[in-house]
Amino acid sequence: MPRFFVKASQIGVRDDGSKTVLIIGDDAAHITRSLRMKPGESVCVCDMARREYDCSVLSVGEEVLLSVLSERESDTEPPFFATLYQALVKGDKFDTVVQKAVECGASRIVPFISDRCVVRLTKKDCEKKRLRWQRIAAEAAKQCGRGIIPSVEPLLTFGEAVAEAAKADIPLLCYEGEEGVTLPGVLRERKDARTVSILIGSEGGFAASEADSAKEAGLISVGLGKRILRTETASGFALACISYELEL
Repeated sequence: MPRFFVKASQIGVRDDGSKTVLIIGDDAAHITRSLRMKPGESVCVCDMARREYDCSVLSVGEEVLLSVLSERESDTEPPFFATLYQALVKGDKFDTVVQKAVECGASRIVPFISDRCVVRLTKKDCEKKRLRWQRIAAEAAKQCGRGIIPSVEPLLTFGEAVAEAAKADIPLLCYEGEEGVTLPGVLRERKDARTVSILIGSEGGFAASEADSAKEAGLISVGLGKRILRTETASGFALACISYELEL
């Protein structure tokens, strides 16, 4: 069933107490022109507040009107709030990171610059890319059945990212130089955690000085196994491990 996200203001109540949903903009065009949906067909709508509505199409066109048949709390969101801090990477790898992070349960994605980043962008330069990444997050959320659209935040410096990440119940530094502490071991000790942060480096990983400063700020350095993962693989792998321990 096609899935769309709307604002609370797009949900209306009729005199008889029944609800309708008004789809506008690109989503209305997608329903009308691409999907070529007709009155009577089914659509699922999420209100960005973890509530879902099963709907029937009433009319199509520049605006699409839906009738709400039933509603419920979304059961697809993880019981924890995960923020992925991902260092900038080359080419379109960040697109892949965003898509897979959304699928694996991240609620926020924050790009940052570290010493070994090949890509060097200013915060202003990164804004156009951020808008593209947010669109990718929205499409991934629709595809995988999320109850929210995870946010892609503005670019941070390494220091800013570390300071933010350290505030989580489980602040993780995924570091290839870590040999003693494993991710599963940390997670099993903190089953009641509600917020998780994951710091992932660029293609060259973290400089030793960066790892030291992150640990001094309170981040827990963890390894992701004996194999070296590509940066675009590491985030999804770490999020999958977190889901296994804290959700499944």
